[in-house]
Amino acid sequence: HEQLLKMMEERMMDVEQKLRLVKRLLQEKVCQLKEQLSKNTKADAIVKDLYVENAQLLKSLERTEQRQRTAERKNYLLEEKIANLNRIVKNLASPSFS
Repeated sequence: HEQLLKMMEERMMDVEQKLRLVKRLLQEKVCQLKEQLSKNTKADAIVKDLYVENAQLLKSLERTEQRQRTAERKNYLLEEKIANLNRIVKNLASPSFS
């Protein structure tokens, strides 16, 4: 009986030791997962901020492109006016030279 009890005690101690090891490993894994969750939360916030910033930049780019198109149209109209004025001046000056 004593031999059997001693073997059972040793087995129990072995099982308890393995359980402590498993518990420690599980605690480490929980810590790792919490750390990963924290990193993912931060990354998620950064991605959301970047998404908002990107949307703002796209709107700004759109406005800039619109202004550029407007400026190009105005520039084209001014060039047309200058060409017309040059023609008028040339026509006005032509009779006086002849």
